[in-house]
Amino acid sequence: MPRTLITDTAPHDTQAEKTVLGALLLDPNAIYKMSPSLTPDDFYDPVLRDVFAAIVATAEEGSVVDFVTVGSRLQGKQPIEQLGGSAFLASLATDVPTSSHVSQYAAIVRDKSRRRQLARLGRTISDISQDDKKSADELTEQAEQEFLNLSRQDTVNEPSQLGTLSSDRYDHYATLYEADDPAAYYGVRTGFPSLDDKLTGLAPGQLIVLAGRPGMGKTAFALDIAWNVAVQQQKSVCLISLEMSKEEVFDRLLSKQLEIPSWRLARGDLTEEQFTNMGPTLDRFADHPLFIDDDPCSDLGHLRSKARRQQLQHGLDLLIVDYLQLIEVTDKTVGENQTQRITHISKSLKRLARELDCPVLALSQLSRECERRTDKRPLLSDLRDSGSIEQDGDRILMLYREGEYIEDCDAPDLTDIFLRKNRHGPTGSIELRFDRETMTFQEQSRVVRPITPSAVA
Repeated sequence: MPRTLITDTAPHDTQAEKTVLGALLLDPNAIYKMSPSLTPDDFYDPVLRDVFAAIVATAEEGSVVDFVTVGSRLQGKQPIEQLGGSAFLASLATDVPTSSHVSQYAAIVRDKSRRRQLARLGRTISDISQDDKKSADELTEQAEQEFLNLSRQDTVNEPSQLGTLSSDRYDHYATLYEADDPAAYYGVRTGFPSLDDKLTGLAPGQLIVLAGRPGMGKTAFALDIAWNVAVQQQKSVCLISLEMSKEEVFDRLLSKQLEIPSWRLARGDLTEEQFTNMGPTLDRFADHPLFIDDDPCSDLGHLRSKARRQQLQHGLDLLIVDYLQLIEVTDKTVGENQTQRITHISKSLKRLARELDCPVLALSQLSRECERRTDKRPLLSDLRDSGSIEQDGDRILMLYREGEYIEDCDAPDLTDIFLRKNRHGPTGSIELRFDRETMTFQEQSRVVRPITPSAVA
């Protein structure tokens, strides 16, 4: 008995699948009119799936696509032979009067395929929930990643011709040229004008590394940036603190605003005026989209999952991770070597920045090598544990304060912010003043040191 195409209750449209194949056999160029995301697995019927795979393989090797060449490739496949072989393929082409609507039918096939994948994913999640070897958090992260992969399958970036880009880019440049404050259009600004002038803002998808030796003020500087972004620009910021508790971070932020030392705040050693000012200051905190996460579970998968949820629930314009070397890696395939571990973390943070389409500011420790040199100013080679941080970071900032090494230096609170790598701009340095009492960085009036163009990586 001749074989018939299968029917089932799972989401599918056999007629749409047959029409796509007929259009491809009728017009060899029709394959380029479809979304490249359509794959053989999107076809529900296994016979039609084999036909589409044969068409794609024939086109990829440069041969003409028609029912003869495709039939030859399918020779020996019993289900095809039972349906009539080349005659069946010819009937598919005959039943389609034109190939002009192939993309619409392909979209139907893809839609039905997505629905089946969702159903399979539901069953998969139900199955993995029984895995006692993984924690519920790990399973949740795995499920979120599967859903994310599914949602991305239809995202296709088509090449853009220069002429198409010209109009949009001209409008962008004209806006900057005519603006009273061009920095307002730079994206996420750090709030330090001299630094924003070099960085041109923190761009979506970028990994920015803020490095320094202990005591240089990495966390204090990151908190200043977080506050400036959340308060001055009203953009959503999430700080994942792996070193300090959320209460400690909060106290730091409050002491900055009250302009009192955090140790005095912790002891309740306040004047009546300072205590009176606390209420209105705390009331203003509620208006700022700054979120602090101090979950002790610091593995990489958990961090990614939290960042995705933050973006879905509150939006995410800047993600800050304090700090990189404290992130745990549970993936056993990465290896136990510290260099391999840090390499995996830095690459994952870069992918996360691209995935979330927001800048990720990751704090990093520097090795002791810089302290063994006469000139202790940090270099890229001082990045601790892995050269991958240097490679993956789009911008690398390094903090240095001479007063940490020389007791009687002329300006003990003067801090150099070295821009050691800037993928899309100049390198160089700026100078900020560090207020040790309130753990706050401030612009100061000294002339900024000369900058040198960096090679575009």
